[in-house]
Amino acid sequence: MKWFDYAAPTSLPEAVRLLAERPQARLLAGGTDLIVQMRAGRKETDLVIDVKRIPELNVLHWDPGSGLTLGAAVPCHRIYEDRAVRAHLPSLAEVAGIIGGTQIQGRASVGGNLCNASPSADTAPLLIALGARCRIASAASTREVAVEDFCVAPGRNALASGEMLVSIHIPAPPPHSGAQYLRFIPRNEMDIAVAGAGVAVSLDRGEFRSARVALAAVAPAPLFVREAGDYLAGKPVSAELIAEAAELAKAAARPITDMRGTARYRRHLCGVLTRRALEAAVAAAQGGR
Repeated sequence: MKWFDYAAPTSLPEAVRLLAERPQARLLAGGTDLIVQMRAGRKETDLVIDVKRIPELNVLHWDPGSGLTLGAAVPCHRIYEDRAVRAHLPSLAEVAGIIGGTQIQGRASVGGNLCNASPSADTAPLLIALGARCRIASAASTREVAVEDFCVAPGRNALASGEMLVSIHIPAPPPHSGAQYLRFIPRNEMDIAVAGAGVAVSLDRGEFRSARVALAAVAPAPLFVREAGDYLAGKPVSAELIAEAAELAKAAARPITDMRGTARYRRHLCGVLTRRALEAAVAAAQGGR
């Protein structure tokens, strides 16, 4: 591994100042991706900025009116151990619990998972389905970006030079709503998804008030399938309509063939996983969760 300087700022202004001075610096939250990539020579830097001590990046706060604010450095174990998250966003708690093993979950963060911008990231499809937004800061300004626009290509995100992800905001789900993320993995919980589907639905007297669908591992970036959710909105809940929305998600997929599966197999999985995820989300919404 190449030598590098190390800084551990304790405030956001200090961190963005360092980034402005040395825009090629790498940010470290949990380090479960960055350290591996640097050891393998896939990434290099002259400065690593450890952001774990910055208060804004460690916020985990639920507000009944506005929803959840999740700091970019909050480790997964804090998410699935949080009572408010388990009560109001159980699907997020479930996703935080499937990222790697227990040791990884002690360090890995949802913010880091997003910034790594892997097409197979497990957190991204669910965050997209939940309508989450990213708060981004630089020395000059702050801005917000929808999660579906944050990952732009394999290993590339929407952060400009000198910018950093501060937090993720998930709006409070309306009454009678549900969400679910499902993935297919060939071996065990620490494997990479062959395909994944995240959905969120809101119901109103037997009809879909709204729905959002997103896919993992079947496009160069996590894929928001807007047309699948729009197709369901305003229609009665039925197995036939859910199956048709799943077919729309299947048609939107742009998978490749690699060592984990063929493009044809991945496309088939998109339909199956989307249908099952929608069925689970509807059941949760009907149960008042």
